[in-house]
Amino acid sequence: MVSAKQPVVPPILRGFHAAQALIFERAGKVPKSHHGVHTEFLRLTKDDQRVDPDLRIFLSQIYNLKSIADYETGPGSKVTIERATLAVVDGHRFVRLMTTLIEAETEGL
Repeated sequence: MVSAKQPVVPPILRGFHAAQALIFERAGKVPKSHHGVHTEFLRLTKDDQRVDPDLRIFLSQIYNLKSIADYETGPGSKVTIERATLAVVDGHRFVRLMTTLIEAETEGL
């Protein structure tokens, strides 16, 4: 088992900022809180078939891991290497998807 802080912080930040960028491209605004970004991201991608259902919930799942790393102590405060690795892999997938969606938004400009 490993501490959650080291392996999952980069995907949290990259995913959060990538979602903010997509929201800005589609809605012209940038929510600042995690809840605001997650809610707006879900709204904007609700009917988008390009967004895998697993990636639609990525921001929620990664926030949970961040909470464990930042605030929890005791036996439940550890994240398995498998869970951390999956978070990193999903983070890369999420950022690639946001890049694809943003590029599609800006093609006609």
